[in-house]
Amino acid sequence: MKNIFKQGALSPTLMAESIAKHQVKTQIGGHSIFLGQVRADVIDDKTVSAIEFTAYEAMANEKAAEIREEIIVKYGLSCAHIHHSLGKIKSGELCFFVFTSAPHRKAAIQACDEMVDRIKKEVPIFGKELFEEGGHQWKENK
Repeated sequence: MKNIFKQGALSPTLMAESIAKHQVKTQIGGHSIFLGQVRADVIDDKTVSAIEFTAYEAMANEKAAEIREEIIVKYGLSCAHIHHSLGKIKSGELCFFVFTSAPHRKAAIQACDEMVDRIKKEVPIFGKELFEEGGHQWKENK
């Protein structure tokens, strides 16, 4: 079982290296990528400066692996990758990366969309929105 978590913001280099590794997989016809970025939302006149992510890591990795395998089978994917940040991620930084590949583009796109939705709903990852003005609130996944 793979550890989906990385401490700190996800580097664009991670995405570039992941894409580059797939050039030798000639059965792939399409990729789909989702990048989650921390927004500087304004909530009750307070601006989000960062999100602090925590997780029940063992349970989260197990559930993410289960979702990944189900979606690989359902859409006939060639491969699928999930990465999520832990720790304090500033607004503007990347925190969530889902990358799906399939022989055909529609399967890759549909699988990526479903994987993102299921991870946000089913995997025990928690985000505490930190405000520039001080204070925090727990983020609700949508």
